[in-house]
Amino acid sequence: MYKFSQTPVNCPKIETEHRKIATAIPSPETIEILEICAKNEPDSMNDQLPIVWDSAKDFYIYDKSGNQWIDFTSGIFVTNVGHANPMIIQAIQNEINKKLLNAYYYPTKERADFSELLLKITPNNINKVFYLSTGSEAVEAAIKMAIKFTNRKKIISFDNAFHGKTMGSHMAGGKHKAQAWIPVETYVKHIEYPNSWALNEKNITGEEFFNAQFVNIDPSVYAAIIVEPYQGWSAEFLPYDYAQSLKKWCDKNNVLLIVDEIQSGFGRTGKMFAFEHFDIIPDIITCGKGISSSLPLSCVLTREEITNIDISLNSTHGGNPLIVAASNASLKFIIDQELVKESKRKGKILYNELIKWKNELQRIISWYIYLPPRK
Repeated sequence: MYKFSQTPVNCPKIETEHRKIATAIPSPETIEILEICAKNEPDSMNDQLPIVWDSAKDFYIYDKSGNQWIDFTSGIFVTNVGHANPMIIQAIQNEINKKLLNAYYYPTKERADFSELLLKITPNNINKVFYLSTGSEAVEAAIKMAIKFTNRKKIISFDNAFHGKTMGSHMAGGKHKAQAWIPVETYVKHIEYPNSWALNEKNITGEEFFNAQFVNIDPSVYAAIIVEPYQGWSAEFLPYDYAQSLKKWCDKNNVLLIVDEIQSGFGRTGKMFAFEHFDIIPDIITCGKGISSSLPLSCVLTREEITNIDISLNSTHGGNPLIVAASNASLKFIIDQELVKESKRKGKILYNELIKWKNELQRIISWYIYLPPRK
C-alpha cells in the first residue's frame, strides 16, 4: 500500500478563482492530526492524500490553513448536489431543532415522505424500499433477498466489479487479488465484464459477447446476476445490446437481475439511474452514496413479492429521521434544479476537455477506448 509523505514540502503559492495554496503541503499545522490518525487507525484509513479536511462547500475543500482545492471526486461519489447544500443543511437543522435524531425503525413522517418521493422516480414495477446504512449492506440484503426468493444458492457477478467491503459484498465483487483469502466460489461465479477493449479485441458485438459467455451456464442454480451498469473502477458502461440480452436471459430463466447503482445513481450519468440508458428494468436496485449527498444511507428498491419472504428486513439506523430528511432534501434539489439534465450537459463538456488533456498529455494518457451508452 502506497503511503504519502507527511513531511511538509514548500511549493509555489497559488490563488485562482477555484484554488488556493497558501502553505507548504501538507499544511504544517495539520501534521499533528495526521499523526494521531496514523497512530490510532489502520493504514487503510490513512491512505488518501495528506489533506486534513476542515470544511467543504459546493465543490471546494478547505483545510484549517486556508488552502482550497477542487473536490473532483464529489466526496467519492457522495455529494451529488454539492458539499453543504443549503437545502440539506436546513433539513438537518430542522430535525435537530425538532429533537428527533433517532427512531430505531419505528415509523416517522420523515421516512414516509422520502419513501414516497423515492419510489416516484423508479420504474412502476418497483414499489418497495428497504433502508440500511451503507452500500455494502444494501448489496448483502439484495443478495439475501434473491437467494431466499428463488431458493437457489449461487449468484453471478463480474470481474473487476466493486460491491462493498463486508464479507458477502466483497465476495460478490470481482477484485480477485484482494479476494484470495475468501472462499468466493462457494456462492459466486465471476465472468468477464463486457468492457470496450474486450469487445474490440474479439471484434464482436455486446450480444455476441453475451451469447459466448452464457452458452454453457446452467441458470437453474443461480438466484441472481449482480451488475454495475457503469462499472466505476474500469470507467465502462455496459454495451446496450449486452444489457438487453442479459435482461432477456434473466426473465426467461427466472434469475433476478440486481443492478448496483451505488456509484452511478442519482444523476451521475445523465440519467437518474444508469440502467435507464439501456431500456431495461431491474428486479432489484441497490443505492447508496449519492442518495443523501451527505449522511450515511443506503437502500434496496424492489418489487413487493421479493420483499414478502420469511427474513427480517429491518436495520437499526436504516431510515434514521435525520438522514432521510437530508436525503429527501437532496432528491428534491436534484429534481427541482433539473440536475440530471445538467449532468448530461456538463458531462459532454467534461468529456471534450478530457480528450483535449489526452491529446496534450500523451506521455501520461497514452491509451484510450470509449464505448458510449446508447441514447
